Amino acid sequence: MAAVAKIGAVKDPKVQIHGYGFQGLRSGGSIPIPRSVRASPAPASSASSSVITAVATPEVKRSAVELIKEKSNFLRYPLNEELVTEAPNINESAIQLIKFHGSYQQYNREERRTKSYSFMLRTKNPCGKVPNKLYLAMDDLADKFGIGTLRLTTRQTFQLHGVLKKNLKTVMSTIIQNMGSTLGACGDLNRNVLAPAAPYTSKEYVFAQETAENIASLLTPQSGAYYDLWVDGEKVMSAEPPEVVKARNDNSHGTNFPDSAEPIYGTQFLPRKFKIAVTVPTDNSVDILTNDIGVVVVSDSDGEPQGFNIYVGGGMGRTHRVNATFPRLGEPLGYVPKEDILYAIKAIVCTQRDNGRRDDRRYSRMKYLINEWGIDKFRSVVEQYYGKKFEAFRKLPEWEFRSYLGWHKQDNETLFCGVHVDNGRIGGQKKKTLREIIENYNLSVRITPNQNLILCDIHHSWRDSITRALDEAGLLQPNYVDPLNLTAMACPAFPLCPLAITEAERGIPDILKRVRAVFDKIGIKDNESVVVRVTGCPNGCARPYMAELGFVGDGPNSYQIWLGGTPNQTTLAECFMNKVKIQTLEKVLEPLFYSWKMNRQQGESFGQFTIRIGFSKLQEMVEKWDGHVETPSQV
Repeated sequence: MAAVAKIGAVKDPKVQIHGYGFQGLRSGGSIPIPRSVRASPAPASSASSSVITAVATPEVKRSAVELIKEKSNFLRYPLNEELVTEAPNINESAIQLIKFHGSYQQYNREERRTKSYSFMLRTKNPCGKVPNKLYLAMDDLADKFGIGTLRLTTRQTFQLHGVLKKNLKTVMSTIIQNMGSTLGACGDLNRNVLAPAAPYTSKEYVFAQETAENIASLLTPQSGAYYDLWVDGEKVMSAEPPEVVKARNDNSHGTNFPDSAEPIYGTQFLPRKFKIAVTVPTDNSVDILTNDIGVVVVSDSDGEPQGFNIYVGGGMGRTHRVNATFPRLGEPLGYVPKEDILYAIKAIVCTQRDNGRRDDRRYSRMKYLINEWGIDKFRSVVEQYYGKKFEAFRKLPEWEFRSYLGWHKQDNETLFCGVHVDNGRIGGQKKKTLREIIENYNLSVRITPNQNLILCDIHHSWRDSITRALDEAGLLQPNYVDPLNLTAMACPAFPLCPLAITEAERGIPDILKRVRAVFDKIGIKDNESVVVRVTGCPNGCARPYMAELGFVGDGPNSYQIWLGGTPNQTTLAECFMNKVKIQTLEKVLEPLFYSWKMNRQQGESFGQFTIRIGFSKLQEMVEKWDGHVETPSQV
């Protein structure tokens, strides 16, 4: 086994290290990485010193991706060589590395005789902020080098599909030169940091958004490989706040790799993707509990931010028929003063970096580490990296989902307008109209975690003309859109996603129409709704496990049905049925919704109802359903 090495969590001279450390992150290292390093506090009876025992499990073979990362010279090789070949595609090692640069290789799965390779690019936009210049550039790139559409994602970013390999550098460099980036939008590192997209000027909202931007900056790769590949080494970056630089460079508790091009990530980066969201109390527009880290601003009675509550351990992805994989909600870790938030975030990331599994990627997310250790042990280890104890989690009010659709006051001078975009896909006349509005009025925009767009900085005198232009393009105000559509989400799935098992984005319009038809048949009012989310595979990109009615692809034209999420996104759904064919959907939906209508309590949502009644009774109703619906006069 590996020789004794440093465990970054401990620098206290009164602390002793016993066992085998984690060496796999060291630059140029070739020592196999153990499955994990178990750090456990010494028994309370140990009075003379605090002893942390690192218990290395038997060495196992690292996943292939770990070896690719280690040999890549910080994400350069062999991607740099593959990009200049004549082939339309890149090899497997380069496929893994280009993810860190914000791109996935894809091909049209509906073309049977050949593979037409292209690349999907994803931007990184903390808080969903998009400068005017960047929006116009993305709009142009979609037409010149993509498939003519832009897609807004569930993590407040753009996706640009259909870019050919020969055009990658042109597209990437254009994004960079127009105040954008794709660095870290994919890959085993911190992804885009979410925050409420609403451009409010209150102290809490501004502070939450600034914190999200600082966290994103703290955890951005530092080696320069991104700029070497896409803009010939020219670093097009804005100045970082000094507190970010200070927190990144601080190594007082052994978090960093000294003299490494990647002081936090090292050569191996993280075991898997890592997701963070920041918000204010009550505002759950970001699905706060689905993230690896959820950060909530805590303010005093005057609205002055004082610190942050921190949740940890959320995550959506799972694998069909592997019960050891599962979606999970974040749970409270503790509270930190506002000046400590970057150090606390860094400590959590380093705990996952050094202890998350690197042998089997299905179990590499931080939620599995916390599930195995328990929150108390996890907190204890994080505190070694943090150098302090977490304070008690502060009490929070109830969460509520906010869409920010329609017109709202931004400040005393301006308004903002939330525009509903079905499944985040902007194309055709809607794309043309949005561009004209954004360009003509010089607006900045923001992307929401529900795949919608917010137009910012609108003068009152512009409101009528902008509303008229949006209406004419079919971008209707929310009171003219079916409520089912307003909260629904779907991932892209077919034809380009390599993981898709069945339809999602292309299938959800019909699913929503059929849900509404069932509502009409059984007498549920037009203004009533449920949260519907659809994914083409179990990875959960559209967060279906938080839906009141979730569809998760499990075969051709077939879905698992998940029930039990709540409208405010605080309850995890459960799998109700497997292998439901899309053609027979009404046989399941009619008895479920009819039972809800007839037996719900006052104000009870569909998700709450399904949990209260229980799945066994609901399954019995489905099995016995004969399609007969009593009319109002019969009830």
